[in-house]
Amino acid sequence: MPIIKDNMEEMEGFGDLLRSAEQLTADVDTGTELPRIEQNLRQIMETSQRLWTKTAQIGGQDETDVKASILLGSKGLDVPHISHRLESLSTAKTFEPLEPVGDTNIKGFLRNERENDLLAVIEEKKQNAFQQAEQRFWDSLQSEWDQDKQRILDTLIGSSPDLIDVTADSSSSMIADRVHMEGRSNLDNVEMAYARQVYLYNDKVVSGVVRPDLVELFRETSLQFENKNVTDLWTMVSDMSDISTLPASDAADARCSPRVQSSLVGKARGFLEQCYIDYIRNIVSANMRKAMLGGIPGTYHLVQAFLKVKFPLPPAGLEDGEVDSMPIWPVIYYCLRCGDLDAIATAVQRASQDLGEFIEFLQEYMENEDRRLSPGTETKLRLHYRRAVRSSTDPFKRAVYCVLGKCDTTDNHVEICDKTEDYLWLKLCQVSFEDKSSGTSSSDHLTLQMLQSTLYEEYGESHFSAHQNPFLYFKVLFLSAQFEAAIEFLARTDSNLRSHAVHTAIALQEMGLLILPENVQSQILSKNPEDAAGIQRLNYTRLIIMYTAKFEATDSREALQYYYLLRNVHDTHGKSYFVKCLSELVVETREFETLLGRRETDGTRRPGAIDKFGVDTQQVIDTVAEDAEVKGLFEEAVKLYDLGGNVNKVLEIMNRLLSPVVSMANTPQSKRDRLQMQAIALAERYQMQALTGSRANTRTFYLLLDLMTFFDQYHSRELDRALQTIDKLQLIALTPESVDDRVTSFKQFTDEIRRNLPDILLATMNILCSKYRTVRSSAPQSPRGRLGSKPEDGGKDSHMSRLRIQAKSVITFAGMLPYRLPGDTNARLVQMEVLLH
Repeated sequence: MPIIKDNMEEMEGFGDLLRSAEQLTADVDTGTELPRIEQNLRQIMETSQRLWTKTAQIGGQDETDVKASILLGSKGLDVPHISHRLESLSTAKTFEPLEPVGDTNIKGFLRNERENDLLAVIEEKKQNAFQQAEQRFWDSLQSEWDQDKQRILDTLIGSSPDLIDVTADSSSSMIADRVHMEGRSNLDNVEMAYARQVYLYNDKVVSGVVRPDLVELFRETSLQFENKNVTDLWTMVSDMSDISTLPASDAADARCSPRVQSSLVGKARGFLEQCYIDYIRNIVSANMRKAMLGGIPGTYHLVQAFLKVKFPLPPAGLEDGEVDSMPIWPVIYYCLRCGDLDAIATAVQRASQDLGEFIEFLQEYMENEDRRLSPGTETKLRLHYRRAVRSSTDPFKRAVYCVLGKCDTTDNHVEICDKTEDYLWLKLCQVSFEDKSSGTSSSDHLTLQMLQSTLYEEYGESHFSAHQNPFLYFKVLFLSAQFEAAIEFLARTDSNLRSHAVHTAIALQEMGLLILPENVQSQILSKNPEDAAGIQRLNYTRLIIMYTAKFEATDSREALQYYYLLRNVHDTHGKSYFVKCLSELVVETREFETLLGRRETDGTRRPGAIDKFGVDTQQVIDTVAEDAEVKGLFEEAVKLYDLGGNVNKVLEIMNRLLSPVVSMANTPQSKRDRLQMQAIALAERYQMQALTGSRANTRTFYLLLDLMTFFDQYHSRELDRALQTIDKLQLIALTPESVDDRVTSFKQFTDEIRRNLPDILLATMNILCSKYRTVRSSAPQSPRGRLGSKPEDGGKDSHMSRLRIQAKSVITFAGMLPYRLPGDTNARLVQMEVLLH
């Protein structure tokens, strides 16, 4: 009966409320600004119920339209009126072509045509913009892919010996090799000797003193290798690079200059002639009895002794008598092959017969420092050669005339040029630099470009058995002034020869003789369509990067010396490749202190290896830090920005790193533990030196550290200290009076703090619940306290009441926040707050 009575009283209460509402509706004055309500509450309820029933029965698009109408209506929008206005809007302002008008309406026709033309221009520009944007996107993507692909290839090439070991050994042996090689240098004795000279050279360059001769440094180093091929290589590089007439212009233009080409050909001939003198001397020394040289010095007598060994019986077909019992033309040829013109004059003077016009040709040839005849004399010699000498049976006589007059360039003189060096010397002697000076056809002349094309393209590696004798083919290319092709071949052929090729490139580049490509991303050896024939370009930057890839992980200081050689090479954005390679080296090796220095506890910076190069260290460190940040290496970026003194960036990145791990339980050697120790060290040093970043970053950084302390106390069950800590931080409200202030101040916090708010609220509520359960179970509660009588201050009831108030304040604070909390957070907070009652 009491229950029925209560229900009836409740129904009467609702009826009174309904009647009061109807009375208020009737009393509304229609003259006011408030809208007139045309339906009472009962009618509104019936209409709502009818609409709800209709909505529940329909589905699909109709249901969506109804929901959209309800939503827009709740915002004060008249949906039917808006729909009518939208339908009445004109579509003439779109970019669609306009409909044609009648031909009789001239004004309308002209306006229509004008608008159509404007629309066509707009459409064309739009299409062009889309096409350009798409093209730039794909170009950028292709460029990034090419860079990544090239970096992978360079790494593989630089570590090719390791790759061979991997393919040959099993996985267990591979792991053993890696353990065995760990901590050891990947430089062999040859590479280490070269690296030492590079270091000495860079040290002189940085010091600003006179630069040493790098070629001579490498040549002296090669003597300790006890390899004749390597010694000859550096002797050849030394002779060919000694060009005093090199103009101060682009290397490609300089190498095409007739003066430079003439100098290069002369240096190549001189090297081959000196090598042949050494060859003859060795033959004579090995056959002293046959040679019968005696003690008379000079090339003439050396050639006489050599011919006694080479030709015990003079070959048939020799002409024009003898000189000291030896055929005259072999003596002249070998004296010419040795490059001794005085010896030729001696032979001519001692000849048993008069040589006629040849003496005049030889006299002019000897008087010219460039070893060339005047155009008139050369034409005269060529005519004499065609009439009398070409048909001669003496191969030495024909060869001598071809050398002096640069004639009959198609004859290779195989009877006497049985070695590659002899053939190359003969062709270099026949190279001409003025195709039109003599008035003859260009087919009678052999240019340097024609010789280069014959050796590299027509003959190539297979003809010279390059892979069986790489030094020979390198010599052929290098002496024909094809430096880039020679270096690329030697670097590609054998990993043991790569160091010689790389340091040859370094020496030539420091002297300004190498021709480099415009795009650093090009192949090692490339050709520009605009270049002259025979000109190829060597990607010097990639060659250095490929070479250092082998040892940059174990010998970072040595790699840094090679990267310094790239200081004058820049990418498309103007950044030096020295800085770019240094950035990648620091990121890969993690040797921040060794390369860039470190911060001491007192804030001073200890110099690193980079400080020895005299560059803008601050700029380099900032660039490396930016690269590390872009690559997502935030912990490394913090160290680098701190090293560069950029406090604001340090705090900004540290805030991003600390935010996700603040609420985690701390375990030794974990990421949170590592970041916390790093952050504490930074905070102590910054406070000692009074260093700050922006106000927001600084406040967030120290607040995150305090929150980490709070969660450490929370996870270690130090609940009282944790509650005191969160109360001191004034981040969340623990009293009703502080709710509004905490809500207002919360708007000033950054996202790094806000993301941790759900965990902070749950941890605080857990602390309150745990303390409440502890207090409630500590002792039996008195009836007086249960009835709500005022307990004594500090008593159990007072403590429990205070905890309930704090929990209620947390719930109120969470509900008033202008921040969307996860749905389960609110539910869990309410559940825990209920447990406190």
